[in-house]
Amino acid sequence: MPTDSHQTQLAQDSRPSTAALLECLHRDWQAARPDLNARPMLSVLRLTRLGAALQAEVDAPLHTEGLNAAGWDLLLTLYRSAPPEGLSPGQLSELSAVSGPSTTNRVARLQARGLVTRRTDDRDRRSARITLTPAGRAAVDRLLPGHLHRETRALAALTPAELDTLDRLAARLLGALEGGSGQ
Repeated sequence: MPTDSHQTQLAQDSRPSTAALLECLHRDWQAARPDLNARPMLSVLRLTRLGAALQAEVDAPLHTEGLNAAGWDLLLTLYRSAPPEGLSPGQLSELSAVSGPSTTNRVARLQARGLVTRRTDDRDRRSARITLTPAGRAAVDRLLPGHLHRETRALAALTPAELDTLDRLAARLLGALEGGSGQ
């Protein structure tokens, strides 16, 4: 049960900092269930809020361009990984962070905006190839420097050694969650 001081503190902050929230939650869990180890819940909450904050920081300028993170990722994938004949939807899905079923929908949206083309594969009429249009390539060229700058700025609180540690730990945790080795 939250104490009156917790309710007062959280009520004064329209959205408390994650550190303040976690401190309150830790105390509340200690009071409600001192036998319970609430650390996993608090760690997951911290990581969830970190992910949301990073995503919001990086995505904001994309929204002004009519893009979302998934569409941007597909454009970047085509920009960096597609051969001149393009990628199949399956290849595009494998090389991006977008899931297979979402790829078709995202490609259709990007195609409607004139940023990608989807054409039947000459070698296999049942298959398609997706390529960037000149407008799609120009959009990536225009947006990429600012995107990299925002990501660099978002990570600037960490030293290069801390970033290496973060990358190593995140890879290990993701590997365990995804059933792989985490390396």
